[in-house]
Amino acid sequence: MTHYYFNIRRHDVLDRDLEGAEFATFEEAYEEASQAAREMLAEKVLANHVIDGSCFEITTEDGAVAGELAFRSLIRFT
Repeated sequence: MTHYYFNIRRHDVLDRDLEGAEFATFEEAYEEASQAAREMLAEKVLANHVIDGSCFEITTEDGAVAGELAFRSLIRFT
């Protein structure tokens, strides 16, 4: 199991995930990040907030960026 952190990047600001979570694979961590981002997007839509360029930077315990997930990439238009 690997410990992953879902840090949120909003433009030049990085909001660090201090807890993180254990996942067997990066794919499982990415799927969890996708679900969390969908929930965050739903809250923004309900509050009539602008959907900006936020993304998750998924990092490992040593701080290496394993992947990124742009919140906008989860919005389906058709």
